[in-house]
Amino acid sequence: MEQNNETSNDFILLGLFPGFRHPHLLILTILLIYTIAFAGNALLILLIWLDTRLHTPMYFLLSQLSLIDLSYITSTVPKTVTNYFTGKKNISYFACAAQLFFFLTLGLAECILLTLMAYDRYVAVCNPLRYAILMSPRVCLQMAAVVWIGAALAALVHTIYPMHFPICGSREINHYFCEMPAILRLSCVDTSAYEMVKFVSTIVFLLIPFVLILSSYTLIFLTVLRMNSCKGKNKALATCSSHLTVVSLYFGQAIFIYMTPSSSHTPEQDQIGAMLGTIVIPMLNPLIYSLRNKEVVGALRKRMGRYCN
Repeated sequence: MEQNNETSNDFILLGLFPGFRHPHLLILTILLIYTIAFAGNALLILLIWLDTRLHTPMYFLLSQLSLIDLSYITSTVPKTVTNYFTGKKNISYFACAAQLFFFLTLGLAECILLTLMAYDRYVAVCNPLRYAILMSPRVCLQMAAVVWIGAALAALVHTIYPMHFPICGSREINHYFCEMPAILRLSCVDTSAYEMVKFVSTIVFLLIPFVLILSSYTLIFLTVLRMNSCKGKNKALATCSSHLTVVSLYFGQAIFIYMTPSSSHTPEQDQIGAMLGTIVIPMLNPLIYSLRNKEVVGALRKRMGRYCN
């Protein structure tokens, strides 16, 4: 084995695009994206916490999204970069299982949260008189609990199953972290029954939320079209367009990876999809929500003005 500290139960992470000719450039790009994503999401959480004008259900849910994205990118990138610079590609069985669990928990939590954010916008636009009741602080806390507990329970199931499949040959994972499709490729037994379970879970956690989100925004746009105020129309469309951009990016890559059998796409395609979901989107989310949101920009200017003076 290449690593002296490697045991028979360790997996070998081959890294991000092992055949790429300029790995240094790739790693530096990933580090730059990680820095932007970490700073952007941390700043958004801090602004929402400090500015009382942002203490609303929409921004509470947005702070949860930033927390997920912050954790999402941190669950994969530091290990990838450390492996590259140290040359140690091995990861223990339990570390691999933990990484898979946190990755799935955060991914599923984002699916549920994006659905609840669409519901929040639906109530705000289509039923504004009952918004304070339907989206009270207590309800928001209950939503957050459902997001994290529901995602963790589902992720636990989809961590235990793949990690218990026997591996007869190489323990090399053609990926930069322990992801389900990559692990399933190592198994020497028939995984078709589990692939069906995965497909059903994908319908529950991806397809149904996606349909609910599209339904919510269809009703929102129909309501917006009936508005007499141009200012109200523009504000509703600006807020909803940001959310729809994030939804399109996230659900597009997730459906491609998890609603098709692992054998139907290459490891390179899996890595591209995973990079989009775990690295690129966490960087884009704070930019999309902050640059297109006057209230967030206003809060940032207010804080910068205070510190500069």
